[in-house]
Amino acid sequence: MQHIARKRFGQNFLVDSRIVADIIRAIHPHRDDLLVEIGPGLGALTRPLLQSLKHLHVVEIDRDIIERLRREFPQQQLTIHAGDALEFDYSVLGKNLRVAGNLPYNISTPLLFHLSKFSADIQEMHFMLQKEVVARMVAMPSTPDYGRLSVMLQCRFEMEQLFIVPPECFRPAPKVESALVRMIPLAQPLVEPGREKRFATIVAAAFSQRRKTLRNTLRSYLELENFIALNIDPGQRAENLSVEQFVAIAAHLDER
Repeated sequence: MQHIARKRFGQNFLVDSRIVADIIRAIHPHRDDLLVEIGPGLGALTRPLLQSLKHLHVVEIDRDIIERLRREFPQQQLTIHAGDALEFDYSVLGKNLRVAGNLPYNISTPLLFHLSKFSADIQEMHFMLQKEVVARMVAMPSTPDYGRLSVMLQCRFEMEQLFIVPPECFRPAPKVESALVRMIPLAQPLVEPGREKRFATIVAAAFSQRRKTLRNTLRSYLELENFIALNIDPGQRAENLSVEQFVAIAAHLDER
């Protein structure tokens, strides 16, 4: 029986075999890798991954798809974690985890933030995402795409857009282009433990009104003398600051 994609789960199933092959080459799975696929769907990536892997974990919320996976793959090959990827505790799978998936676009940003919490346990991630989201992830300061998502992810990951995927490679076809991104956790996160909450608060405040200067968006946190001490021009906007400068602001506030 054909599975009908469900909008509430943001389902767009990858159906182009050439793109699938390109993704598998990018992931380059090895037999003993500890790998989890988020949103396996109809198994476009699951099957070729299992040709290389001894065992694969998947996280899936759709009960009909879970049943299909159980019928197709033996438990010795595939462990199915039934539930919401936004709530799953990835640390229970172990260290040096590799993560991959064609992520539902409607939850991609909160899911990336959720996965960031487990960066210490993750070796590498490969995701299919909306092209505009990937552009924001890898954007540099003083460019239109640079924003909160850029800063919050770049403080933890090295990221690279690998290739573009057109809409016709999916069923149903989305209205936007997609892109594959590679994310590798930094050996040493830029934000020190214990400062994550302060850092996130500062970044969110700075980008809350993009057209306003830092003097206005951070007025609750920084006085003129603080900007001088940090060697940051309060007349700049958030998009002009590097990730390292946001890290410096959070550290300055904690030390003050």
